[in-house]
Amino acid sequence: MAVQFSPVQRAAAAGVASAGLLIAAFAIGAGQGSAAPAAASDGAGNAALTAAAPAAGTARITVTGTGNVSGVPNQLSLSMGVQTNAGSVASALRQANAAARSVTAVLRRSGVAPADIQTSGLSIYPNYSTSSGVPSGYQVSEQLTITLRRLSVAGSQISAAARAGGNATTIDGVSLNLSDTSTLLGSAREKAVADAKAKAAAYARALGRPLGPVLSMSEAPPALPFQPVANAAIPSPSRAPSVPVHPGTQQLSVTVTVIFALG
Repeated sequence: MAVQFSPVQRAAAAGVASAGLLIAAFAIGAGQGSAAPAAASDGAGNAALTAAAPAAGTARITVTGTGNVSGVPNQLSLSMGVQTNAGSVASALRQANAAARSVTAVLRRSGVAPADIQTSGLSIYPNYSTSSGVPSGYQVSEQLTITLRRLSVAGSQISAAARAGGNATTIDGVSLNLSDTSTLLGSAREKAVADAKAKAAAYARALGRPLGPVLSMSEAPPALPFQPVANAAIPSPSRAPSVPVHPGTQQLSVTVTVIFALG
């Protein structure tokens, strides 16, 4: 027997069919893990969109962690030099060479290794006392970069070297350093990772989500320890007392960026 449908019944049947197509499209998209919306046509050229659920396991959290440690410097570096003036280049250079050799000899006798004494600069400048453009004399400067590895006697070594150089002695800079930072940086890295993990756990609790595994981690270049530099000149080295040396402490810092998955 043939079944006849009224226009209203035919419209209702078309609506049910369209809804079935939408549900099927959504199910296929979710099963494939696609984040793109699925679309179905109602037969009249109008597209109906459905929002697909995001793929599981994509939630993540990014945090930075910092670890700070302190160490006591165990060596001192300084730039020591001599500066002389004379009527000719040859005379000024001869005086500077003699003073530099005296400084080097005293440092060697005090226990400074040859590898820790390095020539780092030489300059010759004319001096002008009038506007005639004719030099009235010449200035010669010679610089040595010196590393002192025994802080307990570093002050005495500096004073002895200054006396050997005479009134030509100059000191351009002094810095206290850590010769080996590997152990300290290892401790700083452990603290940085622990700091990052604690932050991530706190954020995960606040979000009501379990903290998942680490997806990636990167480290910023370690911050160099602060090195105080002092400029000094010794006007009367023949009476210069032992230079006091206070090593203090220096701080090293490590920063890491860690990406955790959220359960």
